[in-house]
Amino acid sequence: MKKKRMLVICPYPIGVAAGQRLKYEQYFERWSKNGWDITISPYMDDTMWKVIHKRGYIFKKIKGVLRGHLQRLRDLISIPKYDLIYIFMYVTPLFTSAMERSVRLLAKKVIYDIEDNIHLQRKIMSQDDPNPITRFMKWRGKYEFLIRSSDHVITSSPFLNEYCLKINLKKKCTYISSSLDTDKYKINKEYSSDKKIVIGWTGTYSSKEYLELLNQVFLKLSKRVNFQLKIISNFEYHISGIEYENVNWSLDNEIEDLKAFDIGVYPLPLDKWVLGKSGLKAIQYMALGIPCVATNVGTAPILIQDKINGRLVETEEEWIDALEELILNSELRRQLGKQAQIDAVENYSLKKIGNMYDNVLESVIKN
Repeated sequence: MKKKRMLVICPYPIGVAAGQRLKYEQYFERWSKNGWDITISPYMDDTMWKVIHKRGYIFKKIKGVLRGHLQRLRDLISIPKYDLIYIFMYVTPLFTSAMERSVRLLAKKVIYDIEDNIHLQRKIMSQDDPNPITRFMKWRGKYEFLIRSSDHVITSSPFLNEYCLKINLKKKCTYISSSLDTDKYKINKEYSSDKKIVIGWTGTYSSKEYLELLNQVFLKLSKRVNFQLKIISNFEYHISGIEYENVNWSLDNEIEDLKAFDIGVYPLPLDKWVLGKSGLKAIQYMALGIPCVATNVGTAPILIQDKINGRLVETEEEWIDALEELILNSELRRQLGKQAQIDAVENYSLKKIGNMYDNVLESVIKN
């Protein structure tokens, strides 16, 4: 049987960004077995990825942008050879939608995978930015063009899916959750109170502002109970007045580092932007049997049933009360954590979510 050819156009190198790594990347082997010959084309190379979230390195970043655009020009030459173009987020992060339009013109079939309400964020950024040059560089039309013109759109939340259905010309949109290899995550979690309880958060520089929403919560909580805060990220988090530890994220140590959490936190602002977020952090906590306290917004109430497999909160006082109760009550941590793990395996395993990807790929190629 002749293999079908797929080109994956994505922002980041393979295996480094959770938005890619815990979504479609982990299905490459599965797709290959199903008859796909897959080529991966990241916009950023490893050199640019290492500096993109660091201050300075202007010339390296400029060179990275030039290399990324050159790669996309090379992609354009080969696109007609592929049966399917799978685009994650964008073709290029800057300037107009010209490159996206060129890919669509040359491609036989396009699947567009959009994470978060990136189209809404770009609209806000472009409207608020007084500089016409940077407004041009943050052109939001590329996202709406891809949503509208693709043969199928894969979304990260039901709310985003509803939005895309209104725009996509073929009315072909599917919400597919982030997923995990739950066999790797499944462990026998200890729920002891014989040690200092660890409250944990994991994320990247781009979500640092969400963690900082809890600064006052952590400070006020520290006056009521004893705990340690642990941050797994690609940046240095600092807060005075409480005990905390920064851990550099690494693929090899990710699960082992997460296992140290007794409670996981998933804070978000109560605004439209977060309605597109997939809830990946919460799913990771759940798969490891770690009770999660999350802001009651977006996909969180889809993933978490309050007081059954986690906690949903909104106000600062609710955050403090929920965290304090979990710190002091090991049996409650056990009950919520065990149920969360059961739900993660049932709803967010590779097998469960993999079938959804298979259905989308098959439907696009057949139609």
